[in-house]
Amino acid sequence: MNKKPLIGIPATPYELDGHTSHRVSEKYIHCAVEMTGCVPVLIPAVGDCVSTSCLIEILDGVMLTGGRPNVEPHQYGGEPSIEGTPHCPERDATTLPLIRTAIDKAIPVFAVCLGIQELNVALGGTLHQRVQELDGKRDHRMDRTIPVDERFEDKHPIDIQPGGVLEQLFDGARRVTVNSLHAQAVDQPGEGVFVEAISDDGVIEAISVPDASVLTFGVQWHPEHPNIRKNDVNGRLFAKFSEAVHIHFSNRTGIAIDTRAA
Repeated sequence: MNKKPLIGIPATPYELDGHTSHRVSEKYIHCAVEMTGCVPVLIPAVGDCVSTSCLIEILDGVMLTGGRPNVEPHQYGGEPSIEGTPHCPERDATTLPLIRTAIDKAIPVFAVCLGIQELNVALGGTLHQRVQELDGKRDHRMDRTIPVDERFEDKHPIDIQPGGVLEQLFDGARRVTVNSLHAQAVDQPGEGVFVEAISDDGVIEAISVPDASVLTFGVQWHPEHPNIRKNDVNGRLFAKFSEAVHIHFSNRTGIAIDTRAA
């Protein structure tokens, strides 16, 4: 039997020389294959042109990636962005309904960076648009003056909150260290959202949806980079997601398979 679970990964439109392409960074694609043993399915940002209910029927998981755009503030009742802030209304119109449908249809969701922000907004939460301008907060943005691999190295500790997925996943550990490459962050958690981890300067770093019938969680850091995806923290995240995706696939197809990543 050659069938494998399918993980939907939303893409982001980019324009170059007058032509628009829908793109997903290669590191997410290879990470989905390597860390979960699944087949990635790229979802173009076409909003309501495609029914997410129809699409979700063939998926066993959804991975929401990071990306350059910020969620448009009107999606969560925020103040208008400063001039020049990148937005992608097509991605918003695709991912926000996709998240709600995935939760409704019991599809596991793993959200990364921009993805955690989309997850929170989809559930009625709000965002900080520029964390570095908040009192007492460090600059969490990517340092573009250093080599790419160094940008994804661990930067600061996060405190694991009791009673959540991460506490169990990390065997009761109260503090782990992660990287930092973002400007936006979760402000007010959405309905049913549980705060899983907070950085040492008070930024929400991970969330979950305990009332969802399957694993639904997001992290503000980037666990997908090739140099760190298998470390003790990020490897456990992907193992947990992989298990949930494989269980869904088995339930959907009736094919009994090993829940461990390939």
